[in-house]
Amino acid sequence: MTGPARDPGLQPERTRLAWRRTTLSATVVGVLAAKTALHDSTSAAGIVACAGCCALWLGFLLVANRRIRALAATGRPPALAPRQATAAVLCTVAVALCATALVV
Repeated sequence: MTGPARDPGLQPERTRLAWRRTTLSATVVGVLAAKTALHDSTSAAGIVACAGCCALWLGFLLVANRRIRALAATGRPPALAPRQATAAVLCTVAVALCATALVV
């Protein structure tokens, strides 16, 4: 028995925009981390934390960009792979830890 074709409505568009907003937020965190690390005092720990934030930001950007492309490519986007979800969560938590290390 075949039902009517699935109408995703605006869900893929909303999800794509949510990924964009989250990427923008991560960018702001990275810029503020760099400003904090380079403005207050140039210590080795501050530079390492800033470099960590930048590397993690690039990792999150990669995951988000892949997901955004997957959402735009097909009519019914595939579910987010557990590996990608784990990478996004780990990058987010690690950026928060690096930012905390810069503030303290």
